[in-house]
Amino acid sequence: MSQPLGRPRDSRVDEAIATAARQVLAEQGYARLTVDAVAARAGVGKAAIYRRHATKQQMIFAAVMHDLDLATPPDTGSLATDLAAITRDILAALATPPPGVVPALLADVHADPAMAAAFARTFVRAERDCVTEVLERAVARGELPRLPDPATVHALLLGPIFAWLFLLLEDPGKAPAFADTLARGVGHLLGRDGGA
Repeated sequence: MSQPLGRPRDSRVDEAIATAARQVLAEQGYARLTVDAVAARAGVGKAAIYRRHATKQQMIFAAVMHDLDLATPPDTGSLATDLAAITRDILAALATPPPGVVPALLADVHADPAMAAAFARTFVRAERDCVTEVLERAVARGELPRLPDPATVHALLLGPIFAWLFLLLEDPGKAPAFADTLARGVGHLLGRDGGA
């Protein structure tokens, strides 16, 4: 196989752009962020950004969501505590970007079919894989008689988290307790309905 033409991408530049984007977002917010400001903060030309990201939205997506390291929590021995761990991880991932970034970014993501596909392929798929593994553990332990639909369980967890953070604007300090309550409720529902 032949080598690709041109210079290989410098991962240090990738990281400088992502770090600068997160910093400018924290200082100026989503609507006021510009590629010029990110380029200046990263110490690179705008061309370096546009070689990596076709739009400002793609740059922000890569900086705040695309590279999130979502891993299945360790097996705690029960569905309830496994769900609590994954719920806390999802909540933390969505709460990490500065206020207002996630709802604005999601609006732009869903207006762009290519970005929507990337979002589904990366962030959503990583979360769904974690949920699936937690459910498979519960089936293997005999806590559930069959595997529930992972997409449904994912929605049962994600919807209330999104509402808590972005619609109701609840106290972030109460988020861990909320995550535990939510996980217990979903676990109870799955156990009562036999994993349906």
